[in-house]
Amino acid sequence: MARQTGERREPTFGGGGGRRSDGGLRAEARDRPGGPPSTPKRRPPAPKRPKGTKKRPRRSLIGRLVRGTIYWGFVLAIWGAIAVAAVIGYFAATMPPIDEFSVPKRPPNVQIVSETGDLIANRGDTGGERIPLAQMPKFLPEAVVSIEDRRFYDHMGIDPIGLARAFVTNLRAGSTVQGGSTLTQQLAKNLFLEPDRTIQRKLQEVVLSIRLEAKYSKDEILDMYLNRVYLGAGAYGVDAAARRYFGKSARDLNLPESAMIAGLLKAPSKYAPTRDADLAAQRAAVVLGAMREENYITDAQLKDALAHPAKPVSRELVASGGYVADWVMDQLPSFAGALNGDVIVETTIDSALQKTAEATLRKGLDTDGKKYGVTQGAVVILDGNGAVKALVGGRDYTTSQYNRAVTAKRQPGSAFKPFVYLTAVEHGMTPSSTVVDQPVSIGGWSPENYEHRYLGAIPLARALALSLNTVSVQLVQRFGPQAVIDTAHRLGIVSQIQPNASIALGTSEVTPLELTSAYVPFSNGGFGVVPHVIRRITSSDGKTVIYERQSGGSRQVVQPQYVGEMNAMMSQVILAGTGQRARIKGWPAAGKSGTSQAYRDAWFVGFTGYFTTGVWLGNDDGTPTKKMTGGTLPAKIWGELMTGIHQGMQVAELPGAQAAQEAAANAAAQVPVDDTGAAMPGAPGQVQAQNGPRWSAIG
Repeated sequence: MARQTGERREPTFGGGGGRRSDGGLRAEARDRPGGPPSTPKRRPPAPKRPKGTKKRPRRSLIGRLVRGTIYWGFVLAIWGAIAVAAVIGYFAATMPPIDEFSVPKRPPNVQIVSETGDLIANRGDTGGERIPLAQMPKFLPEAVVSIEDRRFYDHMGIDPIGLARAFVTNLRAGSTVQGGSTLTQQLAKNLFLEPDRTIQRKLQEVVLSIRLEAKYSKDEILDMYLNRVYLGAGAYGVDAAARRYFGKSARDLNLPESAMIAGLLKAPSKYAPTRDADLAAQRAAVVLGAMREENYITDAQLKDALAHPAKPVSRELVASGGYVADWVMDQLPSFAGALNGDVIVETTIDSALQKTAEATLRKGLDTDGKKYGVTQGAVVILDGNGAVKALVGGRDYTTSQYNRAVTAKRQPGSAFKPFVYLTAVEHGMTPSSTVVDQPVSIGGWSPENYEHRYLGAIPLARALALSLNTVSVQLVQRFGPQAVIDTAHRLGIVSQIQPNASIALGTSEVTPLELTSAYVPFSNGGFGVVPHVIRRITSSDGKTVIYERQSGGSRQVVQPQYVGEMNAMMSQVILAGTGQRARIKGWPAAGKSGTSQAYRDAWFVGFTGYFTTGVWLGNDDGTPTKKMTGGTLPAKIWGELMTGIHQGMQVAELPGAQAAQEAAANAAAQVPVDDTGAAMPGAPGQVQAQNGPRWSAIG
């Protein structure tokens, strides 16, 4: 390669020759961006519009805003849907897998029935049995679908159309008047979720609804919903609501009743017919209208249903047997253990006797309660085996669920004296044995008879008929308090009894149930019994027997001859003594009245050859009555009740009837008739302790 020689030549910038003082590095105009200014070119003229055409109007600002809003709204809706789907997908991914998804079991229902299968009550968390959808009247699910989820059979668990419709409706109304949740969503919420109003819970509800729809058929979902949904007044499920509001099974609901129950779903407390019958009827009319719009019913059916609205039953009818049901539930765990499903408890209760007992007690309190200053009562009826045929624990179960028949311990007064007299006859005395009615003083305590009268030497039978306190106390002193306590416990008293002389006047407290059961050996020939109400427990389909009471096992607690002697004396109480108001025309009967200290409690307990019945009256707070004795209102209620339940039955004699008739014949002419319950030997009187407490000496 040729090698260049000579002076090196540097490049120059610009058009001048030679080297410039700035080194030739100064940029000139043509070196700047854009180059030298050029002469602007003239824009070519716009083409001319053809003749006859109008100038195109420019879009208005409002038009552009509307068009932009629609466009961007559509875009945002798409992205919003994507976002919601993503969030739902996230919650779905974080929840348990589908194979672990299961519907929790419905809480067990306990169906309590009488000895003939009549329903007494449902107990448990639901208050009603589970009824398959196929066994419900078709109006019931149709009414629910019509008013709550018209597209139930078309959507997949969530209903976008329904949500949009609810949104528009609420927007127009300015408040929330329509919900967008489907029945499936409501079921999912009730089964799995807490009632929180959060976005997270709502999204979980959506996911669970879709899962429910994937796993169960529409009818299965509707079945679960109708058997679990809350319908007010403590009723869960349509059967509980049907029994609560209409006193019948959900299987037997008619069209107006079905519409009224469906109407409760919007607001159970607000539309409950027991709270506001008119409002419930108005809501039912709305449901009927929706059913007509969906063509579930005809115009004629709509017209007839509106003309004959549902009539809820009274609480009294619904509550009948509530005391029995509560007592059964208290005992159930010891017989059946933990329940894994619905069960049926068959009881010994006679429905007719139960209703008669309730009605008679309420009538007596309504008629004479104010007169005697008494507000409460209890009734127990047992047969000769100790089976409870009726049990009423108070005046009105709806206002007080306290079971006085089973739980309340009260002083029995002279109703305890048969155990004193039985102790005497078991130690050799007889109804004709002579006792002396005279003043008694024990350690400064001097029990007295009514009006301080004493009859002197009298037969033992007459002393019991007149309920003489001094004689009873002398018998306790003669044979010892412990002997009397042993006798009472042997016959069925389970409460503790204080070993002192005052037990002669019934100062140790007992319950109506135990006192009545302790009288049963007098009516069945001397056999001890255990009062019982549960006969059998089975699964709801009846295929599995969980418990069944075995008969037999009773033991003789009183010898037959002593039973006859006691019945001879106790018959006189009704025939010619303090319990004459308890007479049953044409029927042999025996019993004993009793009144506690200061007239706080009044009793009559007695029996026939079929039933033993106890009646207690008093006030829950222990305030004294207006000098009511066992021979007045309690004996009257007992007589009316026993007369009613023995109608149509064949007359049965008491054990030892012959001895009873002879004793009654001997004493009848000597004993005055207690027509007024006023002054007579053995009627109520105060006994004054000498330098000691006052005691009521009551017959």
